[in-house]
Amino acid sequence: MTHYMELLMTNQPWNLILFMVIPVVLAETLAISEFFILLRKSTEGSLVQLNRIAGILAGPYFAIVFVYLLVTAVIPLSTDAQWRGAFDIIAVGFYLLGVVPYVAITLIELRLIGKDYPVEKRLKAHAIFVALFLVVAHVAMIFGMLDPSLLDASSISAGADVMNVGGSDAGNASGGSMGMNMNM
Repeated sequence: MTHYMELLMTNQPWNLILFMVIPVVLAETLAISEFFILLRKSTEGSLVQLNRIAGILAGPYFAIVFVYLLVTAVIPLSTDAQWRGAFDIIAVGFYLLGVVPYVAITLIELRLIGKDYPVEKRLKAHAIFVALFLVVAHVAMIFGMLDPSLLDASSISAGADVMNVGGSDAGNASGGSMGMNMNM
């Protein structure tokens, strides 16, 4: 399994809560509230406040996660050459990349960037960063769930033995002409 999945499965349920539940709850809170704010063209109210609080919390929380994982996982894995292949690196890399949109959202909420933006432009930038976080988080999840050995040459040749495409008709009881023999 990838280090991403190993991280989530280790120290149950705490790692799952700290590294998946909290960031995803913040992202979903931001995305759903953002949707209604943009739909209603709201600039005040409890939904805007909820969105603002989630936006302010997201950046610092994920920055702490980023630094913690960089120091305790990424640097040691890189130094000791313990990565489990490309899927592993992509999963962890995209997960950590989530710090960029989350910190940007916090900076927008604190008016440290886009201070002079009109409300609509600030909402647009905010929505773009929410969408960007969701994209990088989903890429991390998808690659994190893949078996890292799928890119290993030995597993590719083993897979060809299981599914003999274009091989003999010996295992094809139907006598069809597809030439596909699946010996599972």
